[in-house]
Amino acid sequence: MSGGGTGGHIFPAIAIADEIKKRFPNAEFLFIGAKGKMEMEKVPQTGYKIVGLNIAGFNRGNLLANFKLPFQVISSLMKARNTIKNFKPDFAVGTGGFASGPALFVASRLGIPIFVQEQNSLPGKTNIFLSKKAKAVFTAYPQMDRFFHGTKTLFLGNPIRQNIITDLIDGDLAKEKLGFDKNKLTILSVGGSLGSRTLNNTWKEHFDQIIAKDFQLIWQTGKTDFNAMLSETETKQHRHIQIVEFIKNMSIAYSAADVIVSRAGAIAISELAVAQKPVLLIPFPFAAEDHQTKNATTLVEKNAARMVKDSEMKEKFFPTLMEICDHENLRKEMSENLKFFAKPNATEEIVDEIIKSITI
Repeated sequence: MSGGGTGGHIFPAIAIADEIKKRFPNAEFLFIGAKGKMEMEKVPQTGYKIVGLNIAGFNRGNLLANFKLPFQVISSLMKARNTIKNFKPDFAVGTGGFASGPALFVASRLGIPIFVQEQNSLPGKTNIFLSKKAKAVFTAYPQMDRFFHGTKTLFLGNPIRQNIITDLIDGDLAKEKLGFDKNKLTILSVGGSLGSRTLNNTWKEHFDQIIAKDFQLIWQTGKTDFNAMLSETETKQHRHIQIVEFIKNMSIAYSAADVIVSRAGAIAISELAVAQKPVLLIPFPFAAEDHQTKNATTLVEKNAARMVKDSEMKEKFFPTLMEICDHENLRKEMSENLKFFAKPNATEEIVDEIIKSITI
């Protein structure tokens, strides 16, 4: 297994490994990641072994920093070759990120079947390159074969946390569990695991208006801004607004929400589709190749979401949010349209295809 750099690459790889392990308890796994990246911490926490390559991406902001890149690529290819030859895998799965390039390229050159899982509506260059040698590409959006010419491409969805699927409950019950009024409209704001300064500043600006509308708000700030947001809204604290650093039980939060405001990361969108709640997406503008905007646009085109860009927040955020909150029929329509993107069985179906491909 190889994928990393962000949770969006790491957690699908872990989910696929977990599903294979469930079916084949004696299976052996080896992850290949990039030294210094978060997979080197997250993967061992789940009980899997990982080997780190000395690889990084091209630095567009500082061209001189790329001087070592050719040497890093060569050393990574050599280490990946030695690692894979010693491990002798039956197949390899890549989910994107720096290390998956050399790892899956070497595997394919050694005659090992490779599979690619692409989370976003705009594929990364690594996955496009690797797809040419892949047995299959698994995508989270339809009509992705235009990027992967000649390769078997299957719209199966993104592997997501199993408890998101199994632990969703009745909305009124979820509100009561959170100490909320079941009769009041509830908004959930999530800005990714690190939080979103754009969203935090926007909620701070509109704090009084949310109170005036008598809405309930679950506001995940992330670690960096948590104390500042608490102190800056302290004199206005309201029992219907919960400010939290991190939401441990996302399935309860999703269940309680009538409207969700979120960044547009691939895994976040896959979870939102399963939760099937109307959503306002605020794409992170500095994501690689602006893929979050592409993700959001795909949903907007199906009337499954609304989108406001970072640069438009002051003018468009609150009016767009109120359009959703104040029109129940629109919320129902958006929820219904989200079903198209909901793939709760993605992990199982991906593993089904892998096993079928290597046993034919």
